[in-house]
This record gives sequence, structure tokens and C-alpha cells, in this order.
Amino acid sequence: MNGQGRSGGRPTLEEVAVRAGVGRGTVSRVINGSSKVSEHTRAAVEAAVAELGYVPNRAARALAANRTDAIALVIPEPEARFFAEPYFSDVVRGVGATLAETDVQLVLTLAGSDRERRRLAQYLSGHRVDGVLLVSVHAGDPLPELLAELGIPAVISGRRSAGEALPCVDSDNLAGAAEAVRHLLGRGRRAIATITGPLDVYGAQCRLDGYRQALAAAGQPVAEALIAVADFTEEGGRRAMRELLERRPGLDAVFAASDVMAAGARRELRAAGRRIPDDVALVGFDDSVVARHMDPPLTSVRQPIEEMGRTMARVLLERIAGESPEHSIVLSTELVVRESS
Repeated sequence: MNGQGRSGGRPTLEEVAVRAGVGRGTVSRVINGSSKVSEHTRAAVEAAVAELGYVPNRAARALAANRTDAIALVIPEPEARFFAEPYFSDVVRGVGATLAETDVQLVLTLAGSDRERRRLAQYLSGHRVDGVLLVSVHAGDPLPELLAELGIPAVISGRRSAGEALPCVDSDNLAGAAEAVRHLLGRGRRAIATITGPLDVYGAQCRLDGYRQALAAAGQPVAEALIAVADFTEEGGRRAMRELLERRPGLDAVFAASDVMAAGARRELRAAGRRIPDDVALVGFDDSVVARHMDPPLTSVRQPIEEMGRTMARVLLERIAGESPEHSIVLSTELVVRESS
């Protein structure tokens, strides 16, 4: 009977239910990936699906559930930063890994300009996706509020504040930065500078707080002249490093809040004749491919970026299905020590 229903045509949901000995609604829940089904029942339904060769009518299912079977991954950053920063490709890879096990399509949207944001708002207002994943959201960005108004489920990577209203998945930015600075202190460095990300990004604030806390805990004064604000780009890292060397020529270590900024800082240190790590120890954040391919290889705080992407997608799918996943998930970081420090 494989591949045919009783009428000799395409097997129906009802025939799967009869074969499995369950109700039609139970079959629907299994097919839609609901967790509210026992493993025994799920196995029986899946066996009946395989025996009959049942293929769900995805379009009809989506229409009946008022679903599009698509989610958007929105990155409110310019295209240049998206392609230059390995962080984003790792997030996309993680999201894709979770969605590969489903019928849900991923729509990747960059919204770095006002024009792109207006176009995105119009697109979302048409309810063309079932949910949205937000990455790298700056404070004051109206997009999360728009999603709330439209009633579109959303999950954010990187909180906008300690009291983030949206379900969020983040890495422990404060603890990771503090571990990096403790490592530098343990290597005997005392004039430790930091290059921060933009401080309207909560994760960048947390990394700066971790830097401050680690110094304070060690009884070291926090000198504002050793703090330079940048923008997570390589050129921003260069500019910030130049500022720091002008202010404090005798600095002996730098904690950069991203590997890409650390790469820019390295170039500027080399141009100034400073040897790494002999004269200046250097630590980054992300443990991206940039860290492994630098010369010397970069000590960096590893955040589980792909895992963040996978977790974000899972939480969003659960919200779309009407379940209530954890509101806030914070993943641990780990310091990977290499020759730069």
C-alpha cells in the first residue's frame, strides 16, 4: 500500500491516523513538530507515515494554520560590516542548522540604512513571515517595538538592556571580558587598555564593564585614558589603537572587544614598531577565523556563536508553535590562549 491511499491516490491525513490508531489532530501535531506528543505516539505516527508514503501538503497546512513557513533573520547593520565580520556568518550557519530539520525557509535581511528599514517595516507589516530573529540591535532601534505591535514572534541575539523584553539568547559578555583582563594581569601586564564596541550596543557595554570589574577586583585603577570607543570594524580598531598610543605610549596590553578590531589594533601596533606580545599583549573577543589566522595567532574569548544561532532558531520555532520557551538564555564563554598574549 506504500504511496497510495485506499482510493489508490495520494494517502490522506485521516488514513495515517487510522493506520497509527490515533486521532487526526495527533497526526497533525506530530507532523508539525509539536513536543506535546508522547514518544510512543510519535513513533506510531511516523511509522504510519513511512508505510503509507504520506507527504504533507505544506501549502495547505500553512494556509490552514495562517502560517507562511518562513522566518526572517534581520541584521540592522550595513552590508560592508555583515561581510567583514565572521560573527554574522556563524550566526547564519547556526540558524540554518536548526531550520534544516524543518520545512521552514530562512529570509536573510540586512537593514543598515533608513531606506532598508522602511522597506523591511513594509515587508513585515504584510505578515510574510511567521517570526523574526534579530541580531546586533542597537539601543533605540524601533524594530523590536514594531514587531510587538504587529504581533510577530521574535527572538533577539544580544540584549538591548539588562531588562530585555524580548526572548533573547546571549553570551556572557561581562564574564568573558573579565576573564580576558585577568589573563593579562596574570601575565604581569599593568597598563591594560581596551577598545570597546559602540556603547549603544548592550554587549559592548557589558564587555567594558567586565574590563572595569576585573581591574577593580585586582586593585588596579581604571584609567579613562586607556579606554577607546570604536565600532567593531578593523578600521575602527586602527583608529582607536592610534588614539590609545597617543594618550598612553607606555601601555603594555590591549583587550579589544572583537577579533576584527584586534586585527586593526595589531596593524597599528606594528606600524608604531611595537612587538606583540613582547611590548604589547593583545586579546580579542569572538575567537573567529580572524583570531586563528593572525600573526601571531590571537588570544581570544570564544563565544559559542553557532550555538547561539541554533538556540535562537529553536526558541523562535517553539514560540511560533505556541509553546513557552525560556525567556533569557545566556551561554558561557571561554578564553582561548594563543601567542599574542
